[in-house]
Amino acid sequence: MTFLKNSFAASLLAATAIVAPVTIAHAETVLRLDEVAVGELDPAKATDTADSILMFNVYDTLVLPAQGGPGYAPHLAESWTQDGTELTFVLRDDVSFQSGNPLTAEDVVFSLERMKALGAGLSYLFDVVDTVEAVDTHTVKFSLTQPYSPFIASLVRLPIIDKALVMENLADGEGDMGDWGQAYLSGHSAGSGAYSVTSHNPQDETVMAKADSYFLDVPAAAPDTVRLRYSLEAATVRTLVSQGEHDIASQWLPPEVIKSLADDGAQLLTEGGSGAFYLKLNTTKPPLDDVNCRQALAHAFDYSTALRMVAITPDVSLGRPSTGAIPVGMFGANGEDQARAQDMDKAKEYLDACQYDPAEMNIEVTWIAEVPLEERFALLFQSNLNELGIKSEIRKMPWALFTEAVAKPENTPHVSQLFVNAVTGDPDTLLYGMYHSSAAGTWQSPEYLNDAEVDQYLEEGRKAETDEAREVAYSKLNARLLELAPTIYAYDEQAVFAASDRVSVPALSDDAHAFGLDAMGFTFRLMEMTE
Repeated sequence: MTFLKNSFAASLLAATAIVAPVTIAHAETVLRLDEVAVGELDPAKATDTADSILMFNVYDTLVLPAQGGPGYAPHLAESWTQDGTELTFVLRDDVSFQSGNPLTAEDVVFSLERMKALGAGLSYLFDVVDTVEAVDTHTVKFSLTQPYSPFIASLVRLPIIDKALVMENLADGEGDMGDWGQAYLSGHSAGSGAYSVTSHNPQDETVMAKADSYFLDVPAAAPDTVRLRYSLEAATVRTLVSQGEHDIASQWLPPEVIKSLADDGAQLLTEGGSGAFYLKLNTTKPPLDDVNCRQALAHAFDYSTALRMVAITPDVSLGRPSTGAIPVGMFGANGEDQARAQDMDKAKEYLDACQYDPAEMNIEVTWIAEVPLEERFALLFQSNLNELGIKSEIRKMPWALFTEAVAKPENTPHVSQLFVNAVTGDPDTLLYGMYHSSAAGTWQSPEYLNDAEVDQYLEEGRKAETDEAREVAYSKLNARLLELAPTIYAYDEQAVFAASDRVSVPALSDDAHAFGLDAMGFTFRLMEMTE
């Protein structure tokens, strides 16, 4: 703004009625949000929500989940073709990294080879890749070891890295590639995304700025600066939002805090997600090695009360009714008219058929110490078990202790409470790691299920060549899992975020713009800020 320096100049301007040109400076907009602590900025190690938010904004991928519906849309790749187990991608020719280096097929090859060499994060998604080669400057070919239908979905977890920049910043390590740039990428970005990292403290805050030359149009109203803060206490977030000093709270606030913020005028944003809240039953440990006992517990669980416990308002909740083993909206899911419901009469019938005496049972129910909400469900389930005449003990377990315990079936609790999501939005990355017999013994699979039919349907879901065939395979899988009852499917997860009125987020407020992948709604270039 041009300001007049003294009253004489002002009087002269008024007297002559001459209007001087006025220059309006654009006020920088700052988006402030929080998440749980992030581990690494390195995109090859991204696994949790905070990591993913960083990856989706600082780096780009060949494809993106389609907005407002199923499937995947071109992004860095403008097209692709498939011939059996070979997939060929044609890259855009107008993309540059934030360093100014042009993106080429060699960067794609390097990114995949680096991820597999590090073996961290979600690298297991690409175990099926035999070779990847740059056919020419803007064409890259992946050769798979076997048919794998979810491969396109997996590519949303392959961030493309600036090879030239990383090669300039290699540190010591084994082999010709040294540390593969790990030391550098733990504190710097090497992507082509719409935002670049200006500072990063994994225990405090990451600051990002809108990039100058993104290959897609970024609206002027998108935030100029983003401040992503980590591990704020619920009370702190509540105060900051109420005082207008915070824009989007994480999904981990207790329901009553979110409701309080909504009552004070905060808008509620939601992300449907691709996962659920599970009570996982150790199928190898008596009495839960008897399917009738597991069915008794599954029918005794109070699903409706569980949903009321996570309701924010009559219209917004942290959960949606579960209809079975597969969240609504995925291949093989049952319809919304088949919501799970408590049925104590059936529970007692199954318990009567169980080979074990209920009076002698003592079920260990655990909850993860870092997720206090789970204690409420443990207490609810304990009440349900009491109605069946079954004793139970509730045990609080830190995450590190839990992941160590479930490595052996004899150390795994009877009941483990967990939130699990499909990391690519595809059911394969939700269900294979939970139920395939080869996956038992991880934090995702404390059921230790070993069933030939389940394995068969999971493998068919991976290899089916059409959506229709995948729907059939996963429908059969869903039915078989409900028959075996290795898990109590408490509710389908929905993330809820309290937000200020300074920010508009269509991907988290309008189904027509929603992505079918957790954290993708936090694509900053698609948000708009008010001054």
